[in-house]
Amino acid sequence: MQRILILGAGFAGLWSALGAARRRDELGIDPARLEILVIDQNPWHSIRVRNYESELEQTRIPLTEVLDPVGVKHLAGLVTDIDVLKREVAYQAGDQGHLLTYDRVVIALGSHLFRPAIPGLRTCGFDVDTYEAGCRLNQHVADLPKGPSGPGQYTAVVVGGGLTGIEAATELVSKLKQARGSAPVTAETPPVRVVLIDRNAWIGSDMGDSARPVIAEALQALGIETRVEASLTAVEADAAIVDGERIPARTVVWCAGMRANPLTEDIPVPRDRLGRLPVDPFMRVPGVPAVFAAGDAAWLPIDGTHLSVMSCQHGRPMGRFAGNNVVSDLVGQPMLPLSIDWYTTILDLGAWGAVYTEGWDRVVVTKGAEAKRTKEIINRERIYPPRSGNRREILDAAAPVVQKPPPVFGNLRTSS
Repeated sequence: MQRILILGAGFAGLWSALGAARRRDELGIDPARLEILVIDQNPWHSIRVRNYESELEQTRIPLTEVLDPVGVKHLAGLVTDIDVLKREVAYQAGDQGHLLTYDRVVIALGSHLFRPAIPGLRTCGFDVDTYEAGCRLNQHVADLPKGPSGPGQYTAVVVGGGLTGIEAATELVSKLKQARGSAPVTAETPPVRVVLIDRNAWIGSDMGDSARPVIAEALQALGIETRVEASLTAVEADAAIVDGERIPARTVVWCAGMRANPLTEDIPVPRDRLGRLPVDPFMRVPGVPAVFAAGDAAWLPIDGTHLSVMSCQHGRPMGRFAGNNVVSDLVGQPMLPLSIDWYTTILDLGAWGAVYTEGWDRVVVTKGAEAKRTKEIINRERIYPPRSGNRREILDAAAPVVQKPPPVFGNLRTSS
């Protein structure tokens, strides 16, 4: 029996597994002859991009629900080592270490939040990098009324003015208001305050000239304070220290910077500044036989020019093509190159709405409530795998094709 290992069950890993199952089925290969096995430390797939939201109950999907119907095996374990010479993967399950050999492997171990050695950040800070972290933050905010009243009780400092930081900050306004409203409010009750800081000269510096004024409009409307060209220097239980200024705050959320899983270091190729592995359009790691990679652990010129980004927008199709191609490569069939000729960014802006941009220069096409409709379709429908348990439906969803851009409501360019 031959074996394809898929390392990780995030967006790229899940869709690699489903893409491989589809290709195996398409070629009529008996699963008894070709095993597809997913290894992830969790027994579920996480809709990670929703971890900043208030309600997280629907963001975890049991792997049994999606993989079992298409004959993909899975086990819960933490991958600890990848040996490309021996074609072995080591993983830890409970107190036991295990080894698995492979004929082909797809590295889809994703990314993690980069946390610098800022005093107090690990002990007093929060983040939204994982489901557990998002739940911890939400519970902390809900419990704020139980703490002693005083300066900073309902103040949150969010560090990082990129997409995740902006989404976390705008959502925190509603979370804090809800928490404060659940307790008796007097004239002495501390106000709701959200401060968003970033080292760059602009909040949303990567969003470009078209989107930045929209982001600024939303932040102002929500009452969010901003500090630019500023750095967090320490975190205390009741304060954030920003360039020497002490801001009373019971909640400090770190959203600055992502890095690929460090196990990419096991692969003998140069990695980019984010620790990602280079891949060709077939998702192969050049110069390393039998190794494919996808999602946040990999990069390629996604349209021949622009590099893929760490997002489900690219992770999901990278996974579908990696899964298709890893089976095709194993059995000597033609592979399919991935190229995506469109790029969109839909940024959630809390109760204000959202902003929808098109292209790598991120030109605004719609904003406010209309853009929010698109964002909700993406977060709650588009990026989910089929949950019907229907084998055919699941396999069809894993076809190696590039989806059309998400819908646009109230297009500003056509209505003006």
